[in-house]
Amino acid sequence: MPEKLNTPPQLELWLLRHGITEWARDGRHTGRTDLPLLPEGEAEARALAPVLADQRFAAVLVSPLQRARRTAELAGLGEAARICPDLQEWDYGRYEGITTAEIRAQVPGWSVWSHGCPDGESCPEVEQRCRRVIALAESLVASQAEVGAVALVAHGHILRSLAGSWLGLGAAGGALFNLNTATLSVLGHERERRTVVRWNARITPAP
Repeated sequence: MPEKLNTPPQLELWLLRHGITEWARDGRHTGRTDLPLLPEGEAEARALAPVLADQRFAAVLVSPLQRARRTAELAGLGEAARICPDLQEWDYGRYEGITTAEIRAQVPGWSVWSHGCPDGESCPEVEQRCRRVIALAESLVASQAEVGAVALVAHGHILRSLAGSWLGLGAAGGALFNLNTATLSVLGHERERRTVVRWNARITPAP
């Protein structure tokens, strides 16, 4: 049973996954390797700008990795961006740069959610980071009573983990959520209950 979570009902977390990179395209685990966006990833990021232009944010928190920072910039959030180290992608340890199929050839049934990463992070460790991000967002909204939304620009697995943590399922609950590159998702409330308002919404780049 999910734990009961009390959060100010006005708080919304707008999750933005970065645009596509070479390793993301190839299905290779990209944790702390600091890859740039591909040209099509930059186009994906620019497509987010019109959707975000009229949205007010109490804060914009961004992973320090360049693919997230560049996405924030191209999406029109660069001026307000604040680096948040806890939004870095999972540390995949020895699995950095390789695919799930390659890992499963050695560890049948492997999943980042159930097995974690040798010399990297486990779900409980990632969940602690997610809790800190949520607490930071709460404090930032509390200091700006008129604006309840916080933008988080980061990576696939950490944002999925954050969604699981938001719902009281723990970081491993992220296994239930697909998340494509350059998509918009919103976590919010229905009355006092934390909910998913919008998930994995793809914005088509202009031709």
